[in-house]
Amino acid sequence: MKLDATDRRLVITTQAGLALTPEPYRAVAEQLGIAPEEVMRRLLAMHKAGVLRRIGAVPNHYALGYRANGMTVWDVADDRVDGLGERVGQLAFVSHCYRRPRRLPDWPYNLFAMVHGHDRAEVEAYRAEIQSMLGEACRSHDVLYSTGILKKTGLRIGG
Repeated sequence: MKLDATDRRLVITTQAGLALTPEPYRAVAEQLGIAPEEVMRRLLAMHKAGVLRRIGAVPNHYALGYRANGMTVWDVADDRVDGLGERVGQLAFVSHCYRRPRRLPDWPYNLFAMVHGHDRAEVEAYRAEIQSMLGEACRSHDVLYSTGILKKTGLRIGG
């Protein structure tokens, strides 16, 4: 897909984030001088073509009061990891969950789930809930706590 001038302006306008308003796409449309429906049509076309992978919120967990952020890592039986990972990923306190290859002998973990809590005790309670859900399919686990926050941004194009 080749981006025209309006597509390019749309990407540049939205790449730093959407306005925190009840109708953020209307705000973008007003900024660009086009209809909100046109904004949506263009974003969907760019998504369908693979130009945009996703549009989503990127919260600053620290600003929201979540000071303990732990990547829980799990050594789960390979024949059960997909189904159990789906269940773990649906938990309200898990922001993202994915499967990764093991790096034996040093790294036996194949299921990762990011958990956010107000403190480490809350994260540990969530870890215990995941462990209970995984049951005997889980052979070992660990929690890797964040020590700081990194600036999360996607690709930026200039105007």
